[in-house]
Amino acid sequence: MNATPIFRRVALIGFGLIGGSIARAARAQGLASEIVTTARSEKTRARVTELSVVDEVLETNAEAVKDADLVILCIPVGACGPVAQEIAPFLKAGAIVSDVGSVKGAIVREMAPHLPANVHFVPAHPVAGTEHSGPDSGFAELFINRWCILTPPDGADPMAVETLRAFWTGMGAKVEIMTPDHHDLVLAITSHLPHLIAYTIVGTADELAQVTSSEVIKFSAGGFRDFTRIAASDPTMWRDVFLNNKEAVLEMLGTFNEDLSKLTRAIRRNDGEALFEHFTRTRAIRRGIVEIGQDSAAPDFGRPHPPLVKKE
Repeated sequence: MNATPIFRRVALIGFGLIGGSIARAARAQGLASEIVTTARSEKTRARVTELSVVDEVLETNAEAVKDADLVILCIPVGACGPVAQEIAPFLKAGAIVSDVGSVKGAIVREMAPHLPANVHFVPAHPVAGTEHSGPDSGFAELFINRWCILTPPDGADPMAVETLRAFWTGMGAKVEIMTPDHHDLVLAITSHLPHLIAYTIVGTADELAQVTSSEVIKFSAGGFRDFTRIAASDPTMWRDVFLNNKEAVLEMLGTFNEDLSKLTRAIRRNDGEALFEHFTRTRAIRRGIVEIGQDSAAPDFGRPHPPLVKKE
């Protein structure tokens, strides 16, 4: 355990894959003296209590944030604004308030107006996850060698930003700082659009499978299996992502449709040279991802990583 924890009390609002992983990693590394949480349903709160990965499970968000030095909203993007309004009167002066949403412009717009001036608002996005959800899905190694992007709004306290950076680094993450709008544009192409495509392809295959006695599902190859994994992600979370990052996603979708039209024409015209050139270029991008260590045999869960060893 760390001799000196970064935070005395950390409050997690929501306890699914990300919240559960933060709790486990922060406890393993001694980053907080006390970790408390709450969850929306009584059933989830009961299960978190059984898991014994936090110090206390509370019934209300107001109780959870009381005296907390760090508050992290681990809930869908669309719920963050109302929850920020709910907890605002109970936040400790000087507390850092953050989140884990994969959209940041909307988070700043929806949360910042409700937060008191005497707290530090530093949004965050750990770019890590699996298709699993719920209190049992988290694991301490989720963030190792994965990026966590901080998007502090204008005027954010530099010390608060560095303290949150140290917290995420302590859980094994690599930390980058971006503006909220730049983050949303980057994630629209690297995460949001791929998920949209996966949902579409799996839906199309399901319709076809109904006509082919499920042979599409039965004989699915590796590529399709990867799409089904992505499309198994939490529907509430991804509904909120697309609604709250609409402009950037539509911009990337427009570019994708243009490229898809070019490939359609190349296939129709038997233009093997155009296809070969396109596949060669995209293959090089794939190799680049592998070379910088962003590839793994499994999407996140079960991927190769150095062990997260408890610090004495």
